[in-house]
Amino acid sequence: MNQWAVAFLGVFAALAMGKGKNMADYKKPSQDELKKNLTFEQFNVTQNAGTEQPYKNAYWNHYEEGIYVDVVSGEPLFSSLDKYDSKCGWPSFSKPIEGVKIKELKDNKLAQERTEVRSGAADSHLGHVFNDGPPSTGLRYCINSAAMRFVPKDRLEAEGYGQYLPLFGKKKSEEAPSMATLGARFGKKYVPDPLSTATLAGGCFWGMEDILRKLPGVVDTRVGYTGGYEKNPTYETVKKGSSGHAEAIEIRFDPKKVSYEKILELFFKMHDPTTKNRQGNDVGTQYRSAIFYQDEDQKKVAERVKAAVQKSGKWKKDIVTEISPLLEFYAAEDYHQDYLVKNPGGYSCHFIRE
Repeated sequence: MNQWAVAFLGVFAALAMGKGKNMADYKKPSQDELKKNLTFEQFNVTQNAGTEQPYKNAYWNHYEEGIYVDVVSGEPLFSSLDKYDSKCGWPSFSKPIEGVKIKELKDNKLAQERTEVRSGAADSHLGHVFNDGPPSTGLRYCINSAAMRFVPKDRLEAEGYGQYLPLFGKKKSEEAPSMATLGARFGKKYVPDPLSTATLAGGCFWGMEDILRKLPGVVDTRVGYTGGYEKNPTYETVKKGSSGHAEAIEIRFDPKKVSYEKILELFFKMHDPTTKNRQGNDVGTQYRSAIFYQDEDQKKVAERVKAAVQKSGKWKKDIVTEISPLLEFYAAEDYHQDYLVKNPGGYSCHFIRE
């Protein structure tokens, strides 16, 4: 995807998401939804007050600028500006974001009394707060990475958290610049990208790629990881199912030759969309069925195609395919790309069902 297409997606997302949310917008999903959308560790931490391992979690040494939100409801919790290394092996903050309500409860599970902290809207268990923090507040909020999702500074407005941009010395845009304006700023003429992109997950990405690459109108494919919270994931972390990411495929296609709808129709034929977190012998959230849309048009098409396939009766069970916004796609290691071309007869559980 060229830089102008990336810029366009960022502008579109900002317009689509609006000017931000208030705390009343953040609600706790049902237990069924939580079990469907959270990893085992995320569910165990937020719903059962579990604790992840120190030094083996996503954010203990993460210092990119942005905010951390509740993985359950999306409500804002902490800012990277208040994060520091407390040498405890978990993410530590001196305070929550100003105006954010964090619940504090006495925790008597251990001999030493502690104060548990939970999110205000979804009541998710986050971690604990201690009185041994830096001089600025004297507090140390020791939080489980699994209880949070990180939103980078440059994604705040696009994801509806634009009101927090001033924390990082940025003003929230009132009106998104046109593509012509963006081009003029860089002394270049904007040329629309003639290709479109689809991002799908439905089990082992080798088999998906081998089928989709042969569809007329598909120009290029690459396999990778998306849908999770871990930055720069590797196959070794994704295969354990703890990163939140799914094995996925990015499809670059010519919309004049094949429509996004046709690609999705093939997608629902090439894997079983009724098996939750599973395809064939591959089991885990990394093998879930998912459509990651890039804009509202793709979202509407995805919902329409999913509903039509369900109504058709071709699948006797309910379709469990999730439809979620695409946040970031990480390309998989080189040896995974074009795997079945390099290794004819290699493993695949994908085939076309008529």
